[in-house]
Parts: sequence; C-alpha cells; structure tokens
Amino acid sequence: MAGRSPGTTVVDGSAIVLSSLCLIHCLALPLLSAVLPIAGVWAEAEWLHRAFVLAAIPFSLIGLSSKRLTVPIGILIASGIGFLLLGAFVESLHDYETQLTVIGALLLASGHALRWSNASLPSK
Repeated sequence: MAGRSPGTTVVDGSAIVLSSLCLIHCLALPLLSAVLPIAGVWAEAEWLHRAFVLAAIPFSLIGLSSKRLTVPIGILIASGIGFLLLGAFVESLHDYETQLTVIGALLLASGHALRWSNASLPSK
C-alpha cells in the first residue's frame, strides 16, 4: 500500500498476532484441557498471561505514538491494554480475567487493524 511504512506493518501486524494468540490462549486452551490435561496447565499459567500483556505493551506504545493516530484508534489501543493489564495483574479481578482479557485483546486488535488501514490513506 502506498502510504504504509514497513514499520507500521510490522508493529500493527505483530500486535494483531499477539492479540490473536491471547484470545486463543484464553478461549481454546480451557476447551482443550477437557481433552488434553496438559493444556489445562497452560490455560492456568499466570506467568503466560502476564508475558502476553508485557509483550503487547511496546507495540501498543509505538502505535500510540504514531503521527497518523486518531483519537478513536488511540482510545481502542489504550483501552485494550488497560483491560489486559487489569485481567493479568489485578488479583481482585481474577474471576473476570477471561472476560477482561477477551475484551482487551479484541479492542487492541481492532485499534491496530484500524491504524494499519489508516496508514494506507494519503496524508492530508
């Protein structure tokens, strides 16, 4: 695409992949644990949840620092990271961890997908 830089593609593409992995981890591993008990160990691994969130933060910060960032996209990205942080690090919200993570991953992926598509628009 004409206006899209390779950096935008890498940052937003990586953020979308990480968000997708997060969703798969939250939604598929608990289902797999019924069939494969070892998947249950991975589904409940707190360190893995936190690692996904910590890996997503640099991509999100880069996305938030973009010159082509619009307010709605910034809100999606920041809210997504916020929900992921709440789900992974706030122990009192443990019962809502899956819901918070799914909402956060969807918001984050949506924000990066929109930023990615906006990068192909001509500059004003």
